[in-house]
Amino acid sequence: MKISYNWLKQFLTLEKTPQEVSELLTGCGLEVEQLEQWESLKGGLKNVVVGHILTCTKHPNADKLSITTVDTGDGEPRQIVCGAPNVAAGQKVIVALPGSVMHPTAGEPFEIKKSKIRGEASEGMICAEDEIGLGTSHSGIMILPEDIKVGMPAADFFRIENDWVFEIGLTPNRADAASHLGVARDLFALDNSDNRTELNLPQYRKINTELTSGPISVEVQDAELCPRYSGVFISGIKVQESPTWLQNRLKSVGLRPINNIVDITNYVMLDLGQPLHAFDADKIKGDKIFVGSLTAGKKFKTLDGIERTLNGTELMIANSEEGMCIAGVFGGLDAGVSDVTTNIFLESAFFNSVAVRKAARAHGLHTDSSFRFERGTDPEITVIALLKAVTLIEEIAGGKVANSIIDIYPNPVEWSKVQLSFEYLKTLAGDDIPREKVKAILRDLQIKIVEDNSDWLSLEVPPFKPDVNRPADIVEEIIRIYGYNAIELPKKMTVNLAPARKPDAEFIIRRLGLWLVDHGFNEIMNNSLTKISNLDLIPLAEGEEGVKVLNPLSNDLGLLRHEMLLTGLEAVTYNINRRQKDLCFFEVGKTYLKTGPVYSEKRNLSIWVTGNLISEHWRDKNIQPDIYFMKSMMNALLESLGIDVRNRISLSEENHQALQQCLYLNAKKKTIAIVGKVSKPILKAADINQPVFYAEINLDQLLQIVPTKDTKSPEPPKFPEVRRDLSMVLDLPTKYAEVEKVAYAADPKLIRDVNLFDVYDGDKIEAGKKSYAMSFILRDDEATLQDKQIDGVMEKLMKQFEKNFGAVIRKQ
Repeated sequence: MKISYNWLKQFLTLEKTPQEVSELLTGCGLEVEQLEQWESLKGGLKNVVVGHILTCTKHPNADKLSITTVDTGDGEPRQIVCGAPNVAAGQKVIVALPGSVMHPTAGEPFEIKKSKIRGEASEGMICAEDEIGLGTSHSGIMILPEDIKVGMPAADFFRIENDWVFEIGLTPNRADAASHLGVARDLFALDNSDNRTELNLPQYRKINTELTSGPISVEVQDAELCPRYSGVFISGIKVQESPTWLQNRLKSVGLRPINNIVDITNYVMLDLGQPLHAFDADKIKGDKIFVGSLTAGKKFKTLDGIERTLNGTELMIANSEEGMCIAGVFGGLDAGVSDVTTNIFLESAFFNSVAVRKAARAHGLHTDSSFRFERGTDPEITVIALLKAVTLIEEIAGGKVANSIIDIYPNPVEWSKVQLSFEYLKTLAGDDIPREKVKAILRDLQIKIVEDNSDWLSLEVPPFKPDVNRPADIVEEIIRIYGYNAIELPKKMTVNLAPARKPDAEFIIRRLGLWLVDHGFNEIMNNSLTKISNLDLIPLAEGEEGVKVLNPLSNDLGLLRHEMLLTGLEAVTYNINRRQKDLCFFEVGKTYLKTGPVYSEKRNLSIWVTGNLISEHWRDKNIQPDIYFMKSMMNALLESLGIDVRNRISLSEENHQALQQCLYLNAKKKTIAIVGKVSKPILKAADINQPVFYAEINLDQLLQIVPTKDTKSPEPPKFPEVRRDLSMVLDLPTKYAEVEKVAYAADPKLIRDVNLFDVYDGDKIEAGKKSYAMSFILRDDEATLQDKQIDGVMEKLMKQFEKNFGAVIRKQ
């Protein structure tokens, strides 16, 4: 949001520089992200003055050039070579002196320097209007009135305005500051000087009129969505270009002037924070305005020329036959003000913020009007804004105003009532702010002190502060004006100099992400809001509920996701449909659940793999992922954090609602991660026709097992490793994870690695059986292994396999 320094001066006396004002605003919660100088004419005509041509003769070496002597008011006349056909002695002209930088209407800026033109010295340039950026004509130099003072800066003659503009990053809770008046309120409260003047607030005033009533009537059909509707009929206006001052005001804050009526409505919105809308009164069919909803499916063409289909929930401003405006969002093309408009109906209303937000999102519209209505406007300023706009229209566009203003306000919005305890203020602020200072700040912020007790204050907060309705909000208002830097730190602070080390969550998550990126994965980011129908695809456990949105923007955004699988599959589908079938994705996000009255959220790292891991190549075959690839990748990922996977992680194979093959990685009797193959019904629902493998890490559980001690790399082994292979026949249901666990337990000291390198369960083996071929790496860190030791370990392994699984060892 842009705020003009000069504009703020209409509300209060500013003795501080723009830079000092910028610091004040940032300190009170209105962060100034950028401060830049603005000029109504680029360059500001610096070093450009009014000159008087004393003599004018033909250039001896060029037929189309003239040599002039020009008085620029600084002593000696200057010789300037000029090529304009209309240059003559006695003229008052615009002269750019050496060192000035010109910003022409067309072309790049250029600097004026002393030079020689065809052998004659030239100390400046006599300017045409396009050369100083004031127009497009280049037929000759600009000739000024004879009574203009020589040496007068051109910027003063053309009334070039210089201003400073603050770019404020307005947070959603500061709806009261979405205008120059709102920012001025804060600056007034921040001013501690003795010569402070009162804030110049807008007041009601009478309007000179000739009409006794207006021809347009209004009916508000939904007072909940439109608590207040004000309007007035104005006849006999003339739509034309706005005066320069008004155009400059709008341009300084980034708005393009359109015509005097539209510009006035925009000016009042930026001035007071109240959006207005002007209708061509002659296009209001039936001479009546209805404020309510229209039937879903109706077509409505907005001011941008786009025809939109209404969903039936929008609050509309309509006439007896059709809609004229999406309330608080965007006007209609047919009822808008045009160059031939002579009568207007000017609207100033207070709309429900939720209704405006839903309508704006539903149609993908974001306007200056919706920006303010969505955050909450002031219901008490609608008529004041209307009267200010009417005054400007009378001055700039003429016309006659109806004597009676329409103001429908059946249920006035009450001021919020808050009780503030001084003890609570001290506890929350961390400092004992003087009582009188607190009361002065509240008065400056226009918060009424209804009752002043020794221990507390009873307050009433004006409606223009819709987010201030709790004691904590009042404390925040006081502190930001009092100054965060003014609060003293406690004299004594208890500091634990040796806190228990905990893993840095953000560091761990970033480290996991970098590992995945290094291994060819791409990070994705999905919306936490998803379809309510996802609860049917992956149901919740008994006693659990999904977290539904009370006022969803659409059916596709009605649920806070209870799992991450489905939202990630949407990204997979999107890419596959665009011929990108080899995908490795990961996402860090949260899932949400409700168990009874308790809401909970869980941090997850989710991984999706589909397609080929290695693309087709003359040297290599296509390699596709499987459950074992996902498990090995998960092990490597955990090991990258220093987790001893072999000793701390146990495997279990269990059923999962969305995965047809699923391995659970557990630690301390809690599930750390799952890996599996996405089931066919889930893939069908996502419209995916190729296998997808999925892994999910519970980051909250993972952080509980990440080592807090620095990981030390062991020295390289001094003694050689030995490999031995073993082949055996097992029952088909036997799980490899159980075999591996038994293998490591057989001799934890010497067995360093176990690997399954071949599996067979075809027709050449007994039914219900399978064959495993496994390798075992053995090493002793204290001595070279002897054959007797190796044979002893292998004998122990075979006995354990026979005992635990009924294995039949196949002789090599």
